[in-house]
Amino acid sequence: MEQQPLAPQMTGNVLFYQNPEPITPEHHGNLGVKRIDHPYSFAIGTHVVPITVTEFAPASLSYPVIFVGEETKTPLAVMGLRQGENLYMNERGDFRPDTYVPAFVRRYPFVYANEQGSDRMILCVDRSAPFVSEDYDIAFFEDGKPSAYTTQAMTFCNDFETERQRTANFINLINELDLLDRREANFTPRNPDGTAGEPQKIADYWAISEDKLAKLSPEKLTELRDNGALGQIYAHLTSLLGWDRLIAVALDRAGQAQRAANA
Repeated sequence: MEQQPLAPQMTGNVLFYQNPEPITPEHHGNLGVKRIDHPYSFAIGTHVVPITVTEFAPASLSYPVIFVGEETKTPLAVMGLRQGENLYMNERGDFRPDTYVPAFVRRYPFVYANEQGSDRMILCVDRSAPFVSEDYDIAFFEDGKPSAYTTQAMTFCNDFETERQRTANFINLINELDLLDRREANFTPRNPDGTAGEPQKIADYWAISEDKLAKLSPEKLTELRDNGALGQIYAHLTSLLGWDRLIAVALDRAGQAQRAANA
């Protein structure tokens, strides 16, 4: 397996968004959302997705949760071992039924953007989203005012921004406590004769060190417990057991592809 950098592939300024526009009745009054069979198909080629700290627990049941970036330490859910590969989605663009879908995916095609020259946030919609259409089932606006659907999207994006700030505070906290260590994810392939092959590095990333965590004072551990950070830390640590599962899924998919090619 070829090593790939575990960082989101960006289109424009934000992952997934190709043509985000501030949503207004003047420019989007004749638009809405059309119901389609595979609404998450836009994520089919995405191998990592940003998540917020309150998502660590549910995400840990599906994915390794890691931190990347020398400065940012962005938390990511790892969905594949190489760019362009999402092992938790089928070829039609549907997530596996037992898989947690991150809020970053669920908020699409909406996103908040900073208004230039002010602190105000503006709701935007990706005009290039496959389900944004003039032939819509659900309108963006009704009588010139945001529809219930658009109002709900605003609430969801507001909540997401709140969680994003909470995540930034969590990252600041674990940085202040110097809890992060560099890690490698490695894979040992099998030779045709069944012996172990040469180990291959899949990714470099940051993870919380259990040794550093254990060396914190009882007072600091109590503080982390009381503010909820300790539970989120353990969810992250538990999620790292998912590397083996992810590798197994990748090998199974590769085997299926090989068998299909030989059929």
